Amino acid sequence: MTVARERTKVLFIGGLGRSGTTLLERLLGQLPGAWPLGEVAHLWERDVRDDECCACGASFSACEFWQRIGRTAFGGWDRLDLDRVCRLKATVDRTRHIPALAARQLKPQQHSLVTEYADYYRRIYTAAAADARARVIIDSSKHASLAYVLRWCPDIDLRVLHVVRDSRGVAYSWTKEVTRPESGSRDQMTRYSPTRAALLWNAQNAAFGLLRRRGVPVRRVRYERLMSDPRGVVARLAEWAEIPVTPAQLRYIGDDYADLGPSHSAAGNPMRFTVGRIPLRHDDAWTTALPASHRRLVEAITRPLLGRYGYLDREPGSDVRRDSAFPRQSGDAGSEEVLPSRCVANPHTAYRSE
Repeated sequence: MTVARERTKVLFIGGLGRSGTTLLERLLGQLPGAWPLGEVAHLWERDVRDDECCACGASFSACEFWQRIGRTAFGGWDRLDLDRVCRLKATVDRTRHIPALAARQLKPQQHSLVTEYADYYRRIYTAAAADARARVIIDSSKHASLAYVLRWCPDIDLRVLHVVRDSRGVAYSWTKEVTRPESGSRDQMTRYSPTRAALLWNAQNAAFGLLRRRGVPVRRVRYERLMSDPRGVVARLAEWAEIPVTPAQLRYIGDDYADLGPSHSAAGNPMRFTVGRIPLRHDDAWTTALPASHRRLVEAITRPLLGRYGYLDREPGSDVRRDSAFPRQSGDAGSEEVLPSRCVANPHTAYRSE
């Protein structure tokens, strides 16, 4: 008699970068029973191969947590066929493969490759859940293609948080220089032109909409809503993700701040290194800093989804509705509503979403 393996609960945070995904991971990762792993999609190259820093401050090879995970999942990271993982990633985990991954069935050869690749993640998730005694593992890898891959792994109980932010704010953020301290050098994070950012914003967000129609539980949350009611949003998302919490366990989140403890996020935004109290304020610098020509360009490219998510019925950077009778979009069922946002009082100290 075959005994079925217990499925590992995974909360996958998706969306285009610079949308507040890392912040949401940090907030949810403080909950009892939740364990954040960072952007596991980048673990193979940045950590296993390049030995970059874990969020705890130690190099990946010196982090006791990640070394335990490697031993449990693969018998040690030196036993992992890293070249094989990277080849599989290049073969199946790409945005251009989403139409095939979204199919009702995969061709036998493709199914074999996809499930093999997904199983590497399953091993890490399962090892981390056991090591941390966590009910839910959080992966903030963002990429829609990986979420589609994971849906084919029967041993992963997958739920997806789809984080969206106004495309004009995202495009502006991608033009800015952000240093990657974990690389041990002055390397900069990738930068995109407004046109490129707008196209990526369309592709990633549309993909998560289709994922919901493929039977994966998907919950949409707006960055602006998170900033206006962080404790309320986290409480509702915890309930949806089946992470039991009490009001007392949410006291680390205030109206405009959060107290963050250390974590072992393997890769991601530099703010994963931040420990202590951080201010929570909506970064709407794009409303004045993004050139008008770029704003019009980004809005033209992303207009259909901007309207669907409710951004075009409000004045940029405010909660003033252009049309109070603007109907709620049917595609937003189950998503968070946009509420008033706060301006950045001190751009040098307030957390920004990049």
